[in-house]
Amino acid sequence: MTTHTEVEIASQPACWRRAAELASEAGTVLPRKGERVAVVGCGTSWFVAQAYAVLRERAGHGETDAFAASETPSGRRYDRVLALTRSGTTTEVLDLLRGTGTPSIAITADPATPVMSLADDVVVLDFADERSVVQTRFATTQLALLRAHLGEDLTQAIADAEEAVADPVAAELIEAEQFTFLGRGWTCGLAAEAALKMREAARTWTESYPAMEYRHGPISIAGPDRITWMLGQDVPPGLADQVAATGGTFLSGGRDAMAELVKIQRVAVERARARGLDPDRPMHLTRSVILEA
Repeated sequence: MTTHTEVEIASQPACWRRAAELASEAGTVLPRKGERVAVVGCGTSWFVAQAYAVLRERAGHGETDAFAASETPSGRRYDRVLALTRSGTTTEVLDLLRGTGTPSIAITADPATPVMSLADDVVVLDFADERSVVQTRFATTQLALLRAHLGEDLTQAIADAEEAVADPVAAELIEAEQFTFLGRGWTCGLAAEAALKMREAARTWTESYPAMEYRHGPISIAGPDRITWMLGQDVPPGLADQVAATGGTFLSGGRDAMAELVKIQRVAVERARARGLDPDRPMHLTRSVILEA
């Protein structure tokens, strides 16, 4: 039986195309070039915020900081706060928006939620909303929107994602004992998100690090039946050989990092199925974290 998660993963190339088409319209409210911006979110949205912050600064659009909503520093001056929240109901994000005097924007999937009245401006990506608890297409679609707004051409990323959706999942990946995901620059956030997907959907032992930091201790965990997976094409020289020397497997797909994340999402689903788990209903998780006052 096909799960909601699988359907949502497969729909990502189409969602990214639509997001790219919306970028000009949404650009009227998204952060303007030259503004100092704080991007906030929880869980997956925090990792997307990290990726966007690096991309925005790299594109020359201005200083950009990413924070878990609960850890956003008070008293620091920003021109705009960008809040990422699929559900529009996450307690820490709503509390931050209530307390900030800074102009705010939210990206959400549900227009019938409190974030609509708390943020000054809202971009609704309802076409990328999800039935599953585990975020896949909403996370990548909002990043596709933000990348397009920065002027990126997503044509190759979309083509890479179509390939990632169609690729068979190797038995080695379903049976592996442990995964470590690596990134550089903006893909560090995606590496953290890849690890989270494996934990949520398949209860898999995963870690994530900046690629250059991996050799400063974490490589000690590498070994037979363990996977070190690099997101993005900027692989540090010699790293693959060092992982191979441990008996571990080093992977680097060469695709756009968002498309590589799609492949990892599919691996997480297949690992869940092999273990008798339901990726639509991960243990101990709900669609949104709503805390009691």
